[in-house]
Amino acid sequence: MLTATLASLLSVPAKADTQTYVKAAVEQRYYFQQGQFEGQENSDISVFLEPEVYFSWNDGVDSINVKPFVRVDSRDSERTHWDIRELAWLHVGDEWEMRAGISKVFWGQTESQHLVDVINQTDFVEAVDGEEKLGQPMVQFSLVKEWGTVSAFALPYFRERTFAGLDGRFRGPLRIDTDNPLFESEDKESNLDWAVRYMGYLGDIELGLSYFDGTNREPGFVPAMTGDEMVLRPYYGQMQQVGLDMLAVVGAWLWKLEAIHRETDVEDFYALTGGFEFTSVGVLNSVYDIGWLMEYQYDERDEQASSLGQNDLMLGSRIVFNDIDGTEILIALVQDLDESGVRSGFIEASSRINDNWKWRLDGWFFSSDIPDEPTYLLRRDDYLQFSLEYYF
Repeated sequence: MLTATLASLLSVPAKADTQTYVKAAVEQRYYFQQGQFEGQENSDISVFLEPEVYFSWNDGVDSINVKPFVRVDSRDSERTHWDIRELAWLHVGDEWEMRAGISKVFWGQTESQHLVDVINQTDFVEAVDGEEKLGQPMVQFSLVKEWGTVSAFALPYFRERTFAGLDGRFRGPLRIDTDNPLFESEDKESNLDWAVRYMGYLGDIELGLSYFDGTNREPGFVPAMTGDEMVLRPYYGQMQQVGLDMLAVVGAWLWKLEAIHRETDVEDFYALTGGFEFTSVGVLNSVYDIGWLMEYQYDERDEQASSLGQNDLMLGSRIVFNDIDGTEILIALVQDLDESGVRSGFIEASSRINDNWKWRLDGWFFSSDIPDEPTYLLRRDDYLQFSLEYYF
């Protein structure tokens, strides 16, 4: 069925309205400390290309979006990779929509982490924050009513997570054997995952309720021997997850919440992230807006959690310059409330240079003196990355 669907996507009517966009960038990353393992360098440079072609016909009722992605990295061979982010047909009916192919879906509201966002797999070699995702084969049907939107997803093929190679950063002492993953399901990558989600409004509150049943996007790791080498084999179990995400707009306040209950073959647990963003408009009679962010992260598994936030507090600020170049800066600190020596921070800044060029500055910083903490493996991977992006 999926093969036939993809084949139909390539049959574009001759009178289709076609729009083409291309994003290309060169990125220079600098690490402040010497790597923990042999082969790791203090800097690397990479380039990526992300073209996008959009076809629409039948007065916009039908459309196809195609978005491949390719990156070449100077240090890490695993970070040199390609992916199809989008290759999907969309049909818009009367109070319903159908999407089929490869696509990306985002669920969530909070800034510091996205607990409910479980449809797409994380492209971990792209960014340590887990924001970048791989394209996911899917069929999506959405019913759009005045009382909200209900979407059902059939996910016929599982995408494995990407990981840094031996010369890359953000890794542990053992190589992750991505060529030999383990699965709980006998169908392995072909297990049919499914999900449903409701999104609607209760007054000024945007509400999302979701359920997912299928292969866990977060792998565990099983030690194994490959010849004389000890490696870690990713293990992808099955999971069922109930999710809640909310956004409430109250004047200059944005109140945000994401909460989940997840069941797997080894554990059941609750986790949540919640907080607010308050924006001061025209600070000191200037054109600048300053937002103040605070979010609390909780995970019932405590030190056994796979996420960085188990009992942590994020404090941050977003500065919007309101200039013609769209300049913005976001700075945040995440402090572990159980261990004073465990913290992380990040910075994101960007601005347009002209109609075609844009610069970005991204950075992550980690501090940990507790070996059991997830951030301990990242304690020497603080970095800044400068990107020069071209759009045409």
